[in-house]
Amino acid sequence: MRILRTEEWADPTPHAAREVRKALPEAPTEHAPVLFVPGFGGGAWVYAENWLAHAASRGVPAYAMSPRGHGESGAAPKADLRAYTHDVVQVAASLPRQAVLVGHGAGALVVAQALARYPARAAVLLAPVFGGWGPAFGAWARNPFGVTPAIFGGALRPRRGQLFSPETPVEEQREYASRRGRASARAQWQLARHRGPEQPVGEPPVLVVGSPDDKLVPAKELDRVARRYRGSPLLFPGMGHDLMLDASWREPIDAILDWLEKNP
Repeated sequence: MRILRTEEWADPTPHAAREVRKALPEAPTEHAPVLFVPGFGGGAWVYAENWLAHAASRGVPAYAMSPRGHGESGAAPKADLRAYTHDVVQVAASLPRQAVLVGHGAGALVVAQALARYPARAAVLLAPVFGGWGPAFGAWARNPFGVTPAIFGGALRPRRGQLFSPETPVEEQREYASRRGRASARAQWQLARHRGPEQPVGEPPVLVVGSPDDKLVPAKELDRVARRYRGSPLLFPGMGHDLMLDASWREPIDAILDWLEKNP
């Protein structure tokens, strides 16, 4: 754990408007709030479609945020990974109780970085993209036409078949794809060069969730990230990368909420 972060005071992260959506249980609850963080190009909406209301129906206060430059948050074309991490920490700190952090894709790396700055109750890393040249090259090999624009500062364009299972209706896949934005070019380059996050504060329990049929994150990458947190990944065969929007979205969120009940 780093005590002194010279970059934080020498080059402070500028303020940005942040979108936060929420769904709260009807009755008072003792459950810790859960803060959902999207991956690059996503926004709070990816969780608001299904997971927020479902978590609230099970008595869990659920929040979803859009880091700067994503969703309905303020524009930030020059944002970096540190700025996204700052946004997660600031929103988590504003919640009424110590929160559980859940991040998807590259948002899982942002959550992992936030864990070194915020004492989370627990964390869940969904289909985590932790970066590095090896995974970046693998992503390019699987989808060169979609990844090459990102190398030169453009938007990453995953194929619909990489994001969803065949059971997800095509019209839904197209609608979700049309709502995707993009991360900053700087953050995309940092992701490719990233060597891994710092150790969490307080050693919170961390669960890695994914699918062995994910066309973006191979099973060996899920294993690698899970080993980092001394665990094994929880797998959902047949699902695509966007677990929260896939046709079988109930299965992973129920498993996550069950896991949180066992780790109060």
